[in-house]
Amino acid sequence: MPTWAEAGLWGSLGGAALVVGAAVAWWVPVRRSVVAVIMAFGAGVLISALAFDLVEEAADDAGVLPAAIGFLGGAVVYVLANVALDKRGARHRKRAGDEQPSEQEQNGSGMAIAIGALLDGVPESIVLGVSLLGGSRVSTAVIAAVFISNIPEGLSSAAGMKANGRPARYVFGVWGGIALASGLAALLGYVLLGGASATTIAVITAVAAGAMLTMIADTMIPEAFARTQVLTGLVTATGFLAAFAIHRA
Repeated sequence: MPTWAEAGLWGSLGGAALVVGAAVAWWVPVRRSVVAVIMAFGAGVLISALAFDLVEEAADDAGVLPAAIGFLGGAVVYVLANVALDKRGARHRKRAGDEQPSEQEQNGSGMAIAIGALLDGVPESIVLGVSLLGGSRVSTAVIAAVFISNIPEGLSSAAGMKANGRPARYVFGVWGGIALASGLAALLGYVLLGGASATTIAVITAVAAGAMLTMIADTMIPEAFARTQVLTGLVTATGFLAAFAIHRA
């Protein structure tokens, strides 16, 4: 299989987890407390992958200062984009209850939620694509983290969409579209950066990592804490340890 196609395949696999989560939320009655526990675990898994597979490698390849600047830059860009989307109704896009506004309550919120979900998924897809540059293989820990964290993301957000009366064609249209976009982002990350230096790739990886960590803090952990509360830290730590074990293995 051509490497560019492999990049697209890995990105699509990560995005497909969102569809799996949405399908579970649509057809299986899952308690919000269960969703919150899975969300906390997924957050821990993703944080571990960021620390040991992305930021550490970026610092090794580009140096600590460029990696740090890229990391903070990704966080700032994500926050600015998120603030703009919040004002249009996407603030609670990962909440499983009725916090999400309906289209009647806020016109255009459906599109904002869809774009927000895409914003959350693109950085991790780019990371999967660029990780294949130079003949490398996708990190097992990273792909596991993306897949494990995307299931509760899709589950929680789709449950919120359903609770606010959004139809199945909207819910699965959003997540199916994001799965395809994830594959495309990974493919483009590989193709467009094929001639880039190791330093450039490392900085871009750091940018994506910064955006991903900010997403975890802004959208995943609040939903987890809303239900698990005092147990949130413990479950998140368990997810972190599980991903660390995969990394070391």
